[in-house]
Amino acid sequence: MDTFYVAFCTALLFYFISPGSSTCLTGCSCTNDSVGRSLLCMETSMGHIPEDIPDDFTKIRIENSHLTELPRGSFSKLSALEFLWLNFNDITLMNIKSLEGLWNLTELRLQGNKLSSVPWTAFQDTPKLKILDLKHNRLDVLPEHALRHLPGLTYLDLSFNQLSVISKDVFINWPLYQTAEKAWGKEGLVSNVVLALHDNPWLCDCRLKGFVEFIRAVSPPIILMNSYLMCSGPTSKAGKFFHEIQLKTCMKPVASAPDMNVTLPLGANATLTCLVKARPAPTIQWMYSLKIIRGFTATETHVDEETVESQLVIPSFHLADRGHYTCTANNFIGNSSVAILVNIKSLNSSAPVPPPIPMLSSDENVYIDIRIAKQTVYGITLEWYAATANPAETWFTIHFGKYDSPKKEMIYIGPGINSYSVSDLLPVTKYEVCVTLKNHPPREGQCIVFVTGSDISELEQRERLIHIIVIVCAMVLAVPAGMYACTTEARFSCIERCTDLWKKRRWHEENLPEMERQDTFDSLHAASDEGLCRDSGEERIKRRRSEDKCKGGNAAQLY
Repeated sequence: MDTFYVAFCTALLFYFISPGSSTCLTGCSCTNDSVGRSLLCMETSMGHIPEDIPDDFTKIRIENSHLTELPRGSFSKLSALEFLWLNFNDITLMNIKSLEGLWNLTELRLQGNKLSSVPWTAFQDTPKLKILDLKHNRLDVLPEHALRHLPGLTYLDLSFNQLSVISKDVFINWPLYQTAEKAWGKEGLVSNVVLALHDNPWLCDCRLKGFVEFIRAVSPPIILMNSYLMCSGPTSKAGKFFHEIQLKTCMKPVASAPDMNVTLPLGANATLTCLVKARPAPTIQWMYSLKIIRGFTATETHVDEETVESQLVIPSFHLADRGHYTCTANNFIGNSSVAILVNIKSLNSSAPVPPPIPMLSSDENVYIDIRIAKQTVYGITLEWYAATANPAETWFTIHFGKYDSPKKEMIYIGPGINSYSVSDLLPVTKYEVCVTLKNHPPREGQCIVFVTGSDISELEQRERLIHIIVIVCAMVLAVPAGMYACTTEARFSCIERCTDLWKKRRWHEENLPEMERQDTFDSLHAASDEGLCRDSGEERIKRRRSEDKCKGGNAAQLY
């Protein structure tokens, strides 16, 4: 009797501590069949993968349950799992270790989610996977070695995604294709692999040449579910099937110009023409004296399938506009450029033409008010107002770069443009940006100096937009009487004062209630903050001494 009692208690205890063969998740149903135990969750609002899924399931189906991601080790305790269906959720992110522990998984279905990319190395943890269904997602790239860790796959569905360009090497490098092709060729064995690639926006240019040829010649072991793959672009090939088109090999750009020497009278509208032959279509930029030109009128016209005509229009040609204009074309193979020399037609042949860089004139006293109009997480937007007689004909130059860098990026801003955005700023870096009249070198008083903050959390950046933490010093093109910013000493004393003031202000804000200081830095602009660099009486005396040095011709230059 005692032996029976002990056995009964042991069985009862085992029943209660075993990961419940009779337990099931709330809102789901569980069944047992010849395949094993199954979990079915349909149209629930769980939102995430439950952590308490019993580990004896061989099949899990969670659909229409608002899942948004597959975190690391989502099913790591379910080593017996063979079938995993997660269709019609909102999954946008798949961790590289989300399939960890699923050594026996043979079928994974992720149809109807929002995946724009897949960590293909995640399939190292699923060596037995045979079926992978990814249709109706947002995949736009298939890396060359995407299928490296799927040697046993017999069904791959990538239909109804956003794939536009793909290399044939994706499949040539597939271990299954290599081994099955050898077996089929030598022994007459057929190892069919079903592949679905239809209903993707294929861009049928030279980049797809190898893939198109591969699809046209595909044979067992690969069978296409739908062999009628269709082109979505370019326009000349849209709506055509792969078997109807012939694609050429990609070609590096070749740039040329019908007229490489242009002579124009003052005030005329200049139109420069550049012809580029390339496959695929190139990106074309115009540069003047190795500076990218912005705010100008540029048009592109496709002459034929592989030739693009680009025209640059320079309105109201001035002396400062003379020089070499370079048309540069790029595609993924390489680049090419052609230079066009633009001269001015002299009305009096005996009179010498002035030098290309204009001498400083009365224009140098034009007052320009520049400010940082907007701060974003990784950039700023500059705005300026110029009190000029002909604002519609005034060109400006932006000088931008790290503060201690001897060379700054120079961008030409065309007439009528009074703003410019700088993005991709690095954290904890001091920058300097200057605005000058076209071809004038920057001088003291023409620049804004600012320092970017530390790389704080993404959430805080989105909410507060305080990546730019210090904006200091002068921000006018011409230095009005009474202002500082002449010598190097004056410049750096200002920076030190502004930094100290900013620290005090920051300390004060951090001790204010959250709602009271919410928009402090969003509204901090150097151009409007008169108190930011306010001088004491003693400092004003030092400033006057600095101004005297300027008048004596000893002003420190920026470069």
